[in-house]
Amino acid sequence: MKENSRNIFVTGGTGYLGRPLIQQLLARGHTVRDLVRSGSENKLPSGCEAIVGNALDANTYSGQIPPADTFVQLVGVAHPSPAKATEFRSIDLVSASGAIKAAAEAGINHFVYLSVAHPAPMMKAYIEVREDCESMIRDSGMNATILRPWYVLGPGHRWPYALLPAYWLLERLPSTRDGARRLGLVTLEQMLRALAGAVGDPCTGVRVLGVPEIRRCTFEGAADTQRL
Repeated sequence: MKENSRNIFVTGGTGYLGRPLIQQLLARGHTVRDLVRSGSENKLPSGCEAIVGNALDANTYSGQIPPADTFVQLVGVAHPSPAKATEFRSIDLVSASGAIKAAAEAGINHFVYLSVAHPAPMMKAYIEVREDCESMIRDSGMNATILRPWYVLGPGHRWPYALLPAYWLLERLPSTRDGARRLGLVTLEQMLRALAGAVGDPCTGVRVLGVPEIRRCTFEGAADTQRL
């Protein structure tokens, strides 16, 4: 293993962010295992070990988390919308709460969680679930990095490009600047660099990376809170 390499357990590794993230982590010399449903093993990049289990039932995989030192939680409802409030609680909340408990019991040194930017004037149910999960992470006592993007631009996720002129204006008006920056758009490349960077640079306590930090791909200036 290369110096400073991590042993990483991932959930949600076959999705929009997960597969390219695993490719980056492997390219950086990390050891990566990903939780998949039976029959989906071939969706993972070459070099990633498949752990068959159910993301909604941590008992099916908790014993296989060791010897990981890092846990990356990416499971979530695809294409979130206000109409999916029930799914947010039955999938996002259930999978994350089980993962947090299992990771803490397995002695994970660093938990990386994909949350969402907030506060925001929409997507109330989605934000409530992510806030609940963030609270669970803090209560767990684990060192953790929480990333809060709003919308990730990339293949199949390009329609918000039309909003870029409006964002440009809103970020320059004092009355709307903070909200526009907090709820700004990030590219897939920026998101992947931030996630991979968080894995490679674990923190002490809980570190929060908002849109500005994700765009800069740096942890300098990110909000840090000590363990409660």
